[in-house]
Amino acid sequence: MSDLSVLYDAPGPRAKVRNWIYTVVFLAVLALAAWWVLGTMAEKNQLAGNKWLPFVNDSRVWTTYLLPGLLNTLKSAALAILIAVPVGALFGIARLSDHRWVRGPAGVVVEFFRAIPVLLLMLFTYEAYALLTDIEPEIRPLYAVVTGLVLYNASVIAEIVRAGILSLPHGQTDAAKAIGMRKGQLMSFVLLPQAVTAMLPALVSQLVVIVKDTALGGAMLGFGELLGQVREITANYGANTIAAFTVVALIFIALNYLLTSFAGWLEGRARRTRKSTGAVVTAAPGDGLGGGA
Repeated sequence: MSDLSVLYDAPGPRAKVRNWIYTVVFLAVLALAAWWVLGTMAEKNQLAGNKWLPFVNDSRVWTTYLLPGLLNTLKSAALAILIAVPVGALFGIARLSDHRWVRGPAGVVVEFFRAIPVLLLMLFTYEAYALLTDIEPEIRPLYAVVTGLVLYNASVIAEIVRAGILSLPHGQTDAAKAIGMRKGQLMSFVLLPQAVTAMLPALVSQLVVIVKDTALGGAMLGFGELLGQVREITANYGANTIAAFTVVALIFIALNYLLTSFAGWLEGRARRTRKSTGAVVTAAPGDGLGGGA
């Protein structure tokens, strides 16, 4: 009999052989797919050295296009994160209020903005800023991108916060009430500190989404973020579209890897310094959750 694990039976000799066969077949299929893609690119002259040399030999590609685009991406993402996280936490806590006049409007706001595509929010706020404000056209795309990201992601973060708090055992609340804690003290000193470690993986995933969604502003609003610079690079350095997209994709991968690595380190430190319930919010925020506590 095979050794038992917590979640499943350990694979036996036949299962191990079968898993090795599946692995070899998958790697072979992956290698064939890569060979086909590279062969097709070579036939279209997309692997020629002159397509890639500007990113190595010409520093102006970086100083004029890529680095300013990366700076705009970081600026818009940082502003959106700094605003969306506290606003989302506030609405998430409001959705757990015992008062219907607080819980109801907060739920309407969260569900409304969570149901609208973030690109539509960006386009709408861009037109609203153009009609109702005196914001200069040069910086209007930044305002629209940040506003759209905040409206959508704050509503999602609100559900992440609500799910994280509801994942805690009810005994935490009962014990706090038994020693005479008020609702504000209960939330600030008991529930939120423990819920942070539970909701951190889902929260980090949403922050990565914010970084990537800045590209929507470059595609539709002319915002000079990282992906939007591809058009300028291809227009000034020839038809090196594949090379430009590849370099930009690698920059996004590195940026999001740094973000997730930092979040992983932060989560590990939080778990070491604070006792946690062990609950982790990984499912879709808000699915199957009840109303107020």
